[in-house]
Amino acid sequence: MNARKLDRVTDVAIDVFMWSFKAVIIAVVVVGSVLTLLSGTYTPADWLELVGAGLTQGSIYAMIALGYTMVYGILRMINFAHGEIFMAGSFGGYFALVALASTGMLSQGVAVSLFAIGLAILAAMAVSVLLAVGVERIAYRPLRDAPRLVPLISAIGASLFLQYSFRGFFGSGLYAYPTPDFLKQDAPIPLLSMRWVDVLVVVASLAMMTVLYLFVMRSKLGTSIRAVSEDQGTAALMGIDANRAIVMTFVIGAAMAGAAGVLYGLAFIQVTYFMGVIPGIKAFTAAVLGGIGNVPGALLGGLFLGLIEAIGPTLFLSGFGVPATNQLKDAVAFTMLVLVLVFRPSGILGERVTRSRA
Repeated sequence: MNARKLDRVTDVAIDVFMWSFKAVIIAVVVVGSVLTLLSGTYTPADWLELVGAGLTQGSIYAMIALGYTMVYGILRMINFAHGEIFMAGSFGGYFALVALASTGMLSQGVAVSLFAIGLAILAAMAVSVLLAVGVERIAYRPLRDAPRLVPLISAIGASLFLQYSFRGFFGSGLYAYPTPDFLKQDAPIPLLSMRWVDVLVVVASLAMMTVLYLFVMRSKLGTSIRAVSEDQGTAALMGIDANRAIVMTFVIGAAMAGAAGVLYGLAFIQVTYFMGVIPGIKAFTAAVLGGIGNVPGALLGGLFLGLIEAIGPTLFLSGFGVPATNQLKDAVAFTMLVLVLVFRPSGILGERVTRSRA
């Protein structure tokens, strides 16, 4: 009897704590936003600039998040080496752009420069895909039937191996991405304050995500991937090669991460061996926000996280007199993640799981 009472008291205490937590966060967001807007410190142009920065960052998160969400959807595991696949793609694009810049292609007009960037993206995709296929074959495939913790440890080991291999080969210094001058100029977009590089990042990510979604939903191979994601055993009985579908999932996710690596380098200029860690964690967060295993959710989660990072610290905290709000962007982003998951544990669009897994 006492145990039952203790359980009820514990449940009530947890419920009170969770509702208090939600109430405090919502109060801070609402009151802080009102105080910030009433202060008049920031002009509409300042807010539009933050929106543009958020869209750029969010688009990159969305492209990286796709690898997490697709691998989770088909293998029910988190590929923690995916951030390093993104980093490798960025380095592949860097060396390709350096070679193309030495021929003068980046200074021969907009069309030629965009063609050179396209070649660099293809090179980055190739590097990322080769590494991802190698990681899947060596670190993941032998452990598919092992307990969940084993492939997780293997993924962390693969991440560290790639990270410090790149440090050994290319050093710990920063590499400055070659960027055509026109990409640094402001784009004449009504309302939003964005550079041409920001426009390139957003448009390219939306285009690639759209093509990918159509591929997964309409093509025969995409149907195979979805079938294996639903039930590997039944898919195999229907004549679908599960190994081929899984490898293609890694290939698609890695290709998107490689393209994101080039776009990241063009937008933020500096790349280093350690650059995959934070974007990788943020992209995983974006995948969870959107509903991990859900391809459109990766896009929505990435854009949501990017906008919250860009706008949230200034909007929520400036009104309270916090001096360095931008330094708290990670805290704000992860607090909003917790808040979203408290109200909707499956993510914004919901996690795609089969009835048997649910």
